[in-house]
Amino acid sequence: MAAASIVFRRYNPSYSAELLKHAYQLFDFANKYRGKYDSSITVAQKYYRSVSGYADELLWAAAWLYKATNKEYYLNYLGNNGNALGGTGWAMTEFGWDVKYAGVQTLVAKFLMQGKAGHNTPIFKKYQEKAEFFMCSCLGKGTRNVQKTPGGLIFRQRWNNMQFVTSASFLLTVYSDYLYSAGKILKCPSGNVAPYELLSFAKSQVDYILGDNPRATSYMVGYGKNYPRQVHHRAASIVSIKENPSFVSCRGGYATWFSRKASDPNLLTGALVGGPDAYDNFADQRDNYEQTEPATYNNAPLLGTLARLYGGHRGYNQLLPVELPSLKPIATQAKPAPKPVTNPAPASSANQIAIAQKVTSSWISKGKTYYRYSTKVTNKSSKTLKNIKLSISKLYGPLWGLTKSGDFYFFPAWTNSLAGGKSIEFVYIHSSSPAEVSVSSYTLV
Repeated sequence: MAAASIVFRRYNPSYSAELLKHAYQLFDFANKYRGKYDSSITVAQKYYRSVSGYADELLWAAAWLYKATNKEYYLNYLGNNGNALGGTGWAMTEFGWDVKYAGVQTLVAKFLMQGKAGHNTPIFKKYQEKAEFFMCSCLGKGTRNVQKTPGGLIFRQRWNNMQFVTSASFLLTVYSDYLYSAGKILKCPSGNVAPYELLSFAKSQVDYILGDNPRATSYMVGYGKNYPRQVHHRAASIVSIKENPSFVSCRGGYATWFSRKASDPNLLTGALVGGPDAYDNFADQRDNYEQTEPATYNNAPLLGTLARLYGGHRGYNQLLPVELPSLKPIATQAKPAPKPVTNPAPASSANQIAIAQKVTSSWISKGKTYYRYSTKVTNKSSKTLKNIKLSISKLYGPLWGLTKSGDFYFFPAWTNSLAGGKSIEFVYIHSSSPAEVSVSSYTLV
């Protein structure tokens, strides 16, 4: 939730704040009542057992809460608990949904290279040592290297090995940029490594996934010509209702469709399956769940890696603080901010919908004063607001939190209604007085 709050902060500040509020609550609860989740939810032990325990999750949460808030409490938590909770002790060769130490160590290393560690510097250097142990191990230049298949793919385990490939590749890409940004190299026991070499190795893993391997098989469904056709996935195995409207029961879906030895009638496009064994062998069979099962934790880190690879081999400065906007302020006194306004709505909507704007920040760049406006649209009625159409004029900059179509603005993609008494917020930036926002039409149901 803390990480997601960063994503939504630009164009849905209210949702971002809500995510952060619950992140605080969850962290406080987990830190106070320590224990493994599957000790309470025992049925999970059969499927998603917590092998690594809870210590890595506490550090992982603290690291993201610090990144999202810059609050010293979480930075000091990482420093004060690094030894006791294993952050400075565990030297890892894997990163995944259960074991998060390598991710924690990489993120804390970033804080160190950003110069944020302060009195925690000695402890944070230990985190960084373990982060670099992981990187060197993946590259085959460490003292305890990860196993690789003859074709060069990272191999950790038989069941859904691809999760470890994509997560390791993601950490390698971000650490490559951290090193580039700090003007440093990776010093491994078997030799020094330049930042671009980490990125190149991550690319080799992605290339393998997409078909550059001994079998010439793409392990992403729908990509290339040779990809898995019998994915271990119920929905993919059952014919679409558009093709066959006949009722399919739960048992029937399993017996009639899932157990068939035939290609999927529904293509699960983009899904990343578990992948080959330690010798690059792969059996495309639906009941071969160890190799043909897809998972969100396979795809999620791959998306981040693909996004970075799309940017090319030139390094990105990942150590700069993230600010909104990206314009750099200069040391000049800003003009007084325009007064907050409440835009009048048409007479038919004035009693139902309220629109209020306020300036939340201002800065000067190249002699021009910029303002960040937060605009709140509130449904004052007791009914649900739908199909709202907003007219916004005298807007001279970017806007986040609404969907534009033609000359009008509508609800953002993540919602299509607003309950009675609730509000939605959008923001925009420009160098002028507040834009004129009004309601053109709406529906109450």
